[in-house]
Amino acid sequence: MSKIADLYIRVSTDEQADKGYSLRDQEDRLRRYCELKEISVRNVYIEDYSAKTFNRPGWKKLITALRKQKNIKNVTLLLFTKWDRFSRNTSQAYQTIDILRSLRSEPQAIEQPLDMSIPESKIMLSHYLTIPEVENERRALNVFYGMRRARKEGRWMGTA
Repeated sequence: MSKIADLYIRVSTDEQADKGYSLRDQEDRLRRYCELKEISVRNVYIEDYSAKTFNRPGWKKLITALRKQKNIKNVTLLLFTKWDRFSRNTSQAYQTIDILRSLRSEPQAIEQPLDMSIPESKIMLSHYLTIPEVENERRALNVFYGMRRARKEGRWMGTA
């Protein structure tokens, strides 16, 4: 039986501007991967929301669709390009991975693949999930301190 995948594509406006991510580029890479691996694409979920939580419209649609298909016997794949497209919140990511598995969906980042049948893969998963969260927290602190410094220097920090 052929493999079936749902594709999850996410950017936040900041990331798209700062790092050059694009929805089209992610979708192209995911579709090429599926073509090479002979994986059928079932659904594509696209959104422009932060990955700090899973309270995202596209994500909610994906989970609702998986719950409706819970009686399917075969495990489906949930593919995204990198783990930071999936989440930037480590604790929520682990909980969500458990939910996905209970819904017979296996999350996988095509550019950071993990074989979860190998126990040591959990170490790499924690690495892939934690670094984006730490990056977000560092960026927030830098902004906070920068704004504080600007206020001390007498610069106006509100909107025009």
